Amino acid sequence: MKKILLIHNKYKNLGGEDVSVQNEIEFLRKNYILETLILTNEGNNLLIDLFILIFKNNPFFNLKLKRVIASFNPDIIYFHNTWYKISLGSFRIAKKSKIKTIIKLHNFRYSCTRHFSIVKHLENKNFCYACGLNKESSEFFNRYFNNSILKSIAVISFGKKYFKILKNDFYKILVLTEFHKNYLIKLGFDKNRITVFPNYMNVENHTNSLSKKSSNYFVYAGRVSQEKGVEELINSFNNLDINNYKLKIIGKGPEYEYLIKKYKSSKVLFLGEIPNTEVLKIIANSKCVISTTKLYEGQPTLLCEASSLGIPSVFPNTGGIKEFFPENYYLSFNQFDYKNLEEKLNFIINKAQEADIGNINKKYLFKYLNPNRLKNVFDNI
Repeated sequence: MKKILLIHNKYKNLGGEDVSVQNEIEFLRKNYILETLILTNEGNNLLIDLFILIFKNNPFFNLKLKRVIASFNPDIIYFHNTWYKISLGSFRIAKKSKIKTIIKLHNFRYSCTRHFSIVKHLENKNFCYACGLNKESSEFFNRYFNNSILKSIAVISFGKKYFKILKNDFYKILVLTEFHKNYLIKLGFDKNRITVFPNYMNVENHTNSLSKKSSNYFVYAGRVSQEKGVEELINSFNNLDINNYKLKIIGKGPEYEYLIKKYKSSKVLFLGEIPNTEVLKIIANSKCVISTTKLYEGQPTLLCEASSLGIPSVFPNTGGIKEFFPENYYLSFNQFDYKNLEEKLNFIINKAQEADIGNINKKYLFKYLNPNRLKNVFDNI
């Protein structure tokens, strides 16, 4: 049985990528001998943090990595996020060991942080579909973090070097969708180095643990922010000629307070952040879940959870989202065409076919994320 060393840097605030990595650890432990090295960006040693950010190297982690490689002797070293505590020196150690090394890309940060110039980042467009940055953020500088120039400088310095590491033929790359694979190929990556490997989800657990009783409400769950299109979703919902339906918005973000003041009503309910177990119960009893993202996105956790429960999804035709749904899926809408979104919501309301659509989605997802299929993909890397 192959031995795998998984390396991941948790985010300061728990995010979807951290959850995905934890799910993958569960999957890998069932099929391989697994060792993990996981750090978090929390900490209070300012001098060490500054050293890591400036030199993009963590000697303390590097020493630990060398010891684990020597004692565990893995067949594969498997990197997820390395920003910023694990840092980039760890890749040099992996390459020197000559052990097969895989990097999984959950997002497009590597592309958005490889330029100091906002013009090069946006490629002469007004908006980045990969991260949501717009031209209004800065006239010249690629201000990746709107609230911090210094942090933006640090992540771009990191990103420029990380991009060179990704281009090195020694490393194999995993992505979540064919869309992301093609994105990398357009950037000059060798297609033979890239494998599509979606995130494992124990979707059957959702089905077995929740009872369902359809109610007259729609659900949005996720970050409440401009790039997620939450305000556009609310306006589209309010434009519908319906009185007995509600829109439940789960999650928080920079636009949360603004949207509550402007739109909270008996029809538009803001539930804030609630445990995932409660989110699943709300989804299980909904008419459908909705995404109005303005970004490419990777693997849509909300929509996959809905499909696992037999609940249909309405989403924009962008990035790789459609890869997690049957071909020619009817309820996807043209991105930024909110009249088209309203048409899809009216279809759900008037046709009452959500059970059929949801069950078709469920069968497709179970086949696509089947653990045996994922194991075969991983074995063949």
